[in-house]
Formats: sequence, C-alpha cells, structure tokens
Amino acid sequence: MRPLAADFSRHLGMERGLAKNTCLAYAGDAEAFLAYCEASKTDPARAEPTFVESYLWSLKTVRKLGPASIFRKAEALRAFYRYLRLEGKAQKDPTANFRAPKLPRKVPRFLDRRDMEKLLICPTGGAFAKVRAAAAIELLYASGIRVSELLGLRLESVNFQQGWLRVFGKGSKERMVPVNAAALSRLREYLAARQQKFGGQAVQDELFVNRSGGRLSRVQMWKDLAAFGREAGVEIKPHPHLFRHTFASHLVQGGADLRSVQEMLGHASLNTTQIYAHVDKGDIKRAHDKYHPDTD
Repeated sequence: MRPLAADFSRHLGMERGLAKNTCLAYAGDAEAFLAYCEASKTDPARAEPTFVESYLWSLKTVRKLGPASIFRKAEALRAFYRYLRLEGKAQKDPTANFRAPKLPRKVPRFLDRRDMEKLLICPTGGAFAKVRAAAAIELLYASGIRVSELLGLRLESVNFQQGWLRVFGKGSKERMVPVNAAALSRLREYLAARQQKFGGQAVQDELFVNRSGGRLSRVQMWKDLAAFGREAGVEIKPHPHLFRHTFASHLVQGGADLRSVQEMLGHASLNTTQIYAHVDKGDIKRAHDKYHPDTD
C-alpha cells in the first residue's frame, strides 16, 4: 500500500476508531484514487472538484461499478481529503461541496421460516466441522451478530446462565446481545466436540477454531455454511450476513420494535435498521385475501 494511503488507514483506526475492515476498505479506495492521479499526472493535493468527478465517472463508465460501490468510494475520498487537510497536506478539499446521492433502499434478502427450520434441524452426524457449522448458524440466527463478531467470541464471552453474548463490534464497541436456549444448547454440543477433538492440546482462545486448533477464518466459515445449506436443502446459499438479515427480519415481522433491533444489531443509527421495516409479500397477499370485499 502507498505510504499516504497507509497513513490514512492508521488515522482512521487510531483517531476515528473505525473497524479494521472499514479502515482497509477506505485506504484501498484512497490508493486506487492515488493511482488514478499518478496516471493522470495530477497532484492529489491540488486536484480540482472536476477532476474528482471525472474519476468517479470513470468508475461508472469504465469499471462499471454500481451506485452503492461508487457511493462508498466517494465517501472514502471525502474522508481522505479531510485527513489531508487535517495533516496540512492539502490546502483545499475538492469534495467539500459534494452531495451524496440518494441510494435506493434495497430490501435485504433473508431466509423464510421454512428454510431456517431446515437448517436448524439438519443432523450433523457428530462430524466436528458440521457440529461447528450448526452451532455457528444457531448463534448467528439467535443473535444477529456479524461474522467478525462471531469469530471474535471467546468462551468468557458467553453467559450460559443468563443467556447473553458479550460482543465487540465495529470500532471495538462493546454490547450485550441476548441469545436463546436452543443456540446455547447447540454451542454446548460444539464445545463438547471441540474438547473431544483436542483434549488437552493447546488451542486458540477464540470459541470457533479450525481443525488444527487455530482461529477459524472467515473463508472457512463461509464454506462451512454453504456446505451445510446444500445438505439441508435450502434454496438460498447461506452466508453469515444472510443470518443477520434473517434475524432482524423475523424479529420485526414478529412485532419487535426497531429500537430494540437496532440495539441488538449494534447499529449506530436507527436509519440503518429501517431497512428491516418491510412487509413480507406473503403477508400482503394474505391481508388482501382476507379483507378485500370482492374476495370470495
């Protein structure tokens, strides 16, 4: 990574307290912009608004990026120029008058209750990887936590007596998330399988470990969930964030208030949680069938 982009990443983490993945993503966006500046023989510290606009336009026309990706990269450039101004490395901010475009709200995809039930009752056969995947699915669905939060859990993060998870989210913000008895039961099965597999061997402190006792990777977790979904026969390919969407959608459909869902998800703004305030199309059809006067 270019030194300037690397310094920007460290600033985001240390000064603004952003999550590691966010810092890396923003720094990567800044690095791509710096490469564009270099190819165009333009000093980024002296770039004009029209130059930045042409860069963003190239993302759409040349790289064929969608609105959400361009929006993210524009926000990264705004943060980058704020950093340059703060450090005295630029006299002006070409993004100062940018107006963020309004993005269409997409209803998040989630599993229906039938597919979720298939996953929850799918037998594991006692295989360590399958028991681990089953426990992960139960926890993700029961708590709505992110995959990074799941993989960061330690044994002391779980309060088995009262049914709570101690989670560290974006920016290392701590929150307590309730978890149900079914998920805790699955977790106990996994811990028993882990103990049987490793015995007295030294393993990582994290709750979820790989076959060698090291910390489980995000990639392996994705593979585990996809394989489990195929065996369970669900139509949508499972991935960690799908269960976060499913958790929130099922809560809201069941009558949970958005403030409570916001707290459980760890959203800084209620606006982020609003995407789950959608109505299931099946509910609309049932309401139409039940209440329309012209329905037999």
